[in-house]
Amino acid sequence: MREENKNLIVAIALSLAVLLGWQYFFAAPQAEKQRQAALQQQSTQVNPTAPNPPPSPSQAGGASPTVPGTVPSTPVAPTIMSREAALASTKRVPIDTPAIAGSINLRGGRIDDVALKNYRETVDPKSANIVLLSPEGSQNPYYADFGWVGAQAGGLPNATTEWTADRDRLTPSTPVTLTWDNGQGLVFHRTISVDDKFMFTVKNSVENRGSAAVALQPYGLVSRHGRPTTLGYYVLHEGMIGVLGDHGLQEIKYDTLDKEAPVAGSTVSEKKWDNVQGGFLGITDKYWAATVIPDQAQTYQGAFTSQQSQSGRTYHAIMQGTPQTIEPGSNAEATQRFFAGAKEVATVDAYQNSLGIKNFDLVIDWGWFYFITKPLFKVLDFFYKLFGNFGIAILLVTVILKIFFFPLANKSYASMAKMKAVQPEMASIRERYADDKMKQQQALMELYRKEKINPVAGCWPVLIQIPVFFALYKVLFVTIEMRHAPFFGWIRDLAAPDPTSVFNLFGLLPYNPGAVPVIGHFLMLGAWPLFMGVTMWLQMKMNPEPPDPVQKQVFSWMPVIFTFMLGSFPAGLVIYWAWNNLLSVTQQAFIMRRNGVKIELWDNLRKTFSRRSSPARS
Repeated sequence: MREENKNLIVAIALSLAVLLGWQYFFAAPQAEKQRQAALQQQSTQVNPTAPNPPPSPSQAGGASPTVPGTVPSTPVAPTIMSREAALASTKRVPIDTPAIAGSINLRGGRIDDVALKNYRETVDPKSANIVLLSPEGSQNPYYADFGWVGAQAGGLPNATTEWTADRDRLTPSTPVTLTWDNGQGLVFHRTISVDDKFMFTVKNSVENRGSAAVALQPYGLVSRHGRPTTLGYYVLHEGMIGVLGDHGLQEIKYDTLDKEAPVAGSTVSEKKWDNVQGGFLGITDKYWAATVIPDQAQTYQGAFTSQQSQSGRTYHAIMQGTPQTIEPGSNAEATQRFFAGAKEVATVDAYQNSLGIKNFDLVIDWGWFYFITKPLFKVLDFFYKLFGNFGIAILLVTVILKIFFFPLANKSYASMAKMKAVQPEMASIRERYADDKMKQQQALMELYRKEKINPVAGCWPVLIQIPVFFALYKVLFVTIEMRHAPFFGWIRDLAAPDPTSVFNLFGLLPYNPGAVPVIGHFLMLGAWPLFMGVTMWLQMKMNPEPPDPVQKQVFSWMPVIFTFMLGSFPAGLVIYWAWNNLLSVTQQAFIMRRNGVKIELWDNLRKTFSRRSSPARS
């Protein structure tokens, strides 16, 4: 008996260690990162004059010559001003499309002002629009730059060049052409067009009116000044991203790039690929991305760079095209595209197909289970468009998955039913060979062979559910379509955790449990996670209690552990798990009844509650 008590204490201690470890090392830190990210977003919108590291100087990863967009426009760190003041300090051409509001900076000809009209910071329809790109001189400069580099010391447009525009507004039907004459025989034109979503086309051309040939090389870059706040989830990539020709997908986190060995003779950390063709490169957040897309038929050099200065980190995603020689009286041109917007699946796929961008769909982090996650999203999206609710789509897809895996699940549950039917014989064997574990195991295996029972068959439904569960978690977590998607009642965002808490009686008590120091995140246990825990507990009560006391306690604690673990998961995932548990209980009961096996649920429930009430009677 003492040994059993010892095992019980060990089981409970291990269960609590798993629960508390999950909360301390995973859930709580991620919640804090999300909170800090939200505060930073709010600070950018509400208090734009708050201090922030200024842009730091950088070179184009040691490339020669230096790409103009990778050095600051002034030799000293500029005064940090509000975003509005930075925008007002230069002449601009407004951008107006159904999806984007912003402007082109005529100083430098940069695309450095993009806000997304259809996306807001919170579920509140009156909250601020998502701001993606911001100009140099503001808190968080983030922009795209295009142009030419050459061996000559001057005469090429740079970040301080004042361009002249032929129109006063950029729309999907009215491209804008910028012009600059260097006064040395070269005239530069930059024609910028945009579609009705998030894709810009930038065509740079140069006329050589001089008397000597000029060798120039086209470039395009995305530049981000300052290290952004990231969520830090292992299932999500945030940072530098690209498909570099045959090198395939490259995902480089900010930390990884910072730790790269500096290029000789500089302080620039760099990852570089030469002579690649096709693909894209840029910087990605969870839901948004800014990427340069080279001409898919031309070779180019791609690089990701990072440099530390006293004012902070600066990150660049740079492409440099094939050098061109422009003879006197002739001209040359180079065309790149620039994506700046929301990573909508349909939009990204359409760009990949219509523009022939190699693997552009990988800008969305589908992960290793790409072959499951993307098709799963397609099915969810189909039902969403049919019923207008992603929650209903999740419920329907769960039913479809149950039907799809029914043959295997049926075989597994049938085997489990046979196991229950021979429970008396198994108990007799354990009693008969209580002192000889070897003979006990041999007798049990003989019984399994005689009755054609696979003792591990019951694990298959769980093993099958794991990759599907992970794929659905990935879909809910990374696809913007799930962002701010409501269900019913209090669930206004399926991609966020259940906002209620049992510890304030689901809002009846006037305080926020999440604000409690240290354990606040632990106390945010909503109604849906509790319901999920109850369904998991019912599912376990469908089976006979294990004879081993340690196993019995572990199984008893599992619903509690999973309830707290899933309390911080997206509500859509918790709804899926709860609904899946209910379907599993129904399916298992049906199979057990068909195989003539007693359903243990009601007896187990009676035993559970009778044990709890017996001390009161005594």
